[in-house]
Amino acid sequence: MKKLFLMLMLCAPMTLFAQKFGHLDSQALLQSLPEATAVQSKLEAKGKEYQKQLEDMQAELQRQAEAYDKSKSTMNATKQAETEKNLQDMYNKIQQTAQDNQKAFNEEQQKQLGPVLEKVRNAIAAVAKTGNYIYIMEKAAGQPLYINEALSKDVTAEVKAQLAKMK
Repeated sequence: MKKLFLMLMLCAPMTLFAQKFGHLDSQALLQSLPEATAVQSKLEAKGKEYQKQLEDMQAELQRQAEAYDKSKSTMNATKQAETEKNLQDMYNKIQQTAQDNQKAFNEEQQKQLGPVLEKVRNAIAAVAKTGNYIYIMEKAAGQPLYINEALSKDVTAEVKAQLAKMK
């Protein structure tokens, strides 16, 4: 009886401190979500719109710069200075537009992806809580240099199933 009690006392702390780890591939997870792919399509369209706007502005600047180079020799000094200032203003406007577009794109990305990412985080938390996981790590981002598949379970499928329940 004493031996049994001693064995229980020695083994109990091992099971008490057993930690459960999981990992997932969030890129594969997001690619499987219809709402994430819809958001990605919208963002790509917005990015192309911003790119076209900048390309049009740059083409206009190039056209005016070429026209200036051709007629520069026939212009008086005042007209040259005025044209050069206009070209510089156009260049500055293009730079400012590029910055504004980047800021607007980032804000739109956060606004559109925020709810999707929150839903994914909630699903991960639910799987972690249900499965008693201590940590769930990102596999695709290259953060962990090594994952022992015997000690860490891939929970991507479980999170996908949890997301399906949340719809």
